Amino acid sequence: MTSKAERAAARRSWPVRKTTLAQEDDVGLVAGTPSELVAMVWRLTQDAWAMSGAPYPTYSRGDMPGRLIRRAE
Repeated sequence: MTSKAERAAARRSWPVRKTTLAQEDDVGLVAGTPSELVAMVWRLTQDAWAMSGAPYPTYSRGDMPGRLIRRAE
């Protein structure tokens, strides 16, 4: 496993472009309806699981791992 400093150094070479929503057409961002965006994310999720080689989870929504963190009032 790499150290935090090594991971930070590796990220410095990532190509990044700062833009605004007004420049959306210039950078090829995709817009769509909420259902279209969810469909795109679902496809990316399926592809990521397939590439990981891990078995696809089969638990129900109520059994999903996670925790709820409530903000202090």
